[in-house]
Amino acid sequence: MLNNTSEVIQSNQKTENKKEEVEQYFPGFIAFVDVMEQYISGPKNRLRRRIYYSGKRKKHTVKNLYTVNKDSIIIYKSKHKQIGKKHDYNIYKKDHPKLSKDVMNMFDLGFLGVQQDFPEHKSSLHIKKEKDCKLTVQQKDYNQNHARKRIVIEHTICRLKKYRILSDVLRNRLRKYNRVSDIVSGLVNYRILSSF
Repeated sequence: MLNNTSEVIQSNQKTENKKEEVEQYFPGFIAFVDVMEQYISGPKNRLRRRIYYSGKRKKHTVKNLYTVNKDSIIIYKSKHKQIGKKHDYNIYKKDHPKLSKDVMNMFDLGFLGVQQDFPEHKSSLHIKKEKDCKLTVQQKDYNQNHARKRIVIEHTICRLKKYRILSDVLRNRLRKYNRVSDIVSGLVNYRILSSF
């Protein structure tokens, strides 16, 4: 459902029609990327328990990568990643949408290294404070502006979690998880689009 849009957005040729198509999906040529994590009940299998365990959350989790446009519409949703302990940036490296080179991707600090590994993509990150150094006033202003723009994806993830099936511990079978999360993502998009 949502994954088909990445094929439409790819642009190897620079034509005006392609730019208009990209502008239709990404107003202002800005995309916001983040990962949502959901708790699951602990698997019975010992190996699977270790794979799904997230050391950060101290629980078993699955993760989804979301790409959202400026209007809070979910453009891309990855399938859930079985490994709860996998870092957000590693998920992005293996499964990210192929967006046009005109689109600016905005990330949080969980995606450090994206500018070195994907130099062909436009990307914007927070400025990380180095050890024993303070950020300048300009750097703090930049981080504040960046956070104000990125709040769009945080609100979208919040809308997803208003549906209890994505906020509570998932007690269903994981093979059904992608179908359920696709339905909820479609409902969120429908509500946003119907409000326009």
